[in-house]
Amino acid sequence: MVVSRKQELPIINIYIKGTRLKQKDQFKYLGSLISSDGRNNSEVASRIAQAKTNFQKMKTVLTNKNISIRTRRRALECYIEPILMYGCEAWTISKQTQKKLEATEMWFLRRMLRISWTAKKTNDTVLEEAHTTRLLISKIRKRQATFFGHVMRREKLENLVTTGMLEGKRSRGKQREKLIEGLTDWLKVGKSLEAIEATKDRKKWRTMIANAVKQGT
Repeated sequence: MVVSRKQELPIINIYIKGTRLKQKDQFKYLGSLISSDGRNNSEVASRIAQAKTNFQKMKTVLTNKNISIRTRRRALECYIEPILMYGCEAWTISKQTQKKLEATEMWFLRRMLRISWTAKKTNDTVLEEAHTTRLLISKIRKRQATFFGHVMRREKLENLVTTGMLEGKRSRGKQREKLIEGLTDWLKVGKSLEAIEATKDRKKWRTMIANAVKQGT
């Protein structure tokens, strides 16, 4: 695989004992879908589809009104959300990706409450009936921040990959959002360097994460 921002990917020829390896645009690695464009759109879409499939398998429990909505939400958190959020520590969450994840969160709640798609109920009303608020994005950001702090404190190869700079000029147009930029915005920190510096103090970093979760951002 060649990971590149170019629309036409370079052709590579790698041979092992005279046999050319097939060049791929996507492949699974440790359960996550890696794409040649370096984005995680396909992986997020795959995770959403898998979570919805497993939700349907547990439909008799998750939509059972004889069980309290709080208990059913706990079941959702235990059995469905881990499938959805697998590998989310490495996701770059764009506005479009966030909308898809939030829509998935509401998809679960509407079906748990057996609300028909024809019923004109707002998301706020659904959240009120489910006795909850939007939590999915905060959960993902919390996992990302915890993992990011661990990587920064180790100061090994993962640290270099995350914070390193590449030689050359920036491409034209809007630049892709980086993981650290998303976390900096979520944690309400001024600059990325401030966030990186804060990770060195484990207690301070945990406090920053806890405050961001409380704000519900």
